[in-house]
Amino acid sequence: MGVIMVKVEVFTSPMCPHCPAAKRVVEEVAKEVSGIEVEHVDVMKEPERAAKYGIMAVPTIVIDGEVTFIGAPTKEALIEEIKKRM
Repeated sequence: MGVIMVKVEVFTSPMCPHCPAAKRVVEEVAKEVSGIEVEHVDVMKEPERAAKYGIMAVPTIVIDGEVTFIGAPTKEALIEEIKKRM
């Protein structure tokens, strides 16, 4: 069996004051938990991807195609959500 990859998409925008915190939490978790694929999506550059999930606010974290957090989650909450999908 290969490693199960959980896809984490972090939707942010350059002007967002809360987005750096969300990015930092995701990067920290990615270092600690193996089997995570992280992708950062700038909603200004890819508005159609944000629209696909109905995202109206940033930061928004989508895990395996499901909007899971709006706003920056705690590290613990993010790890818990990722482990549910493994």
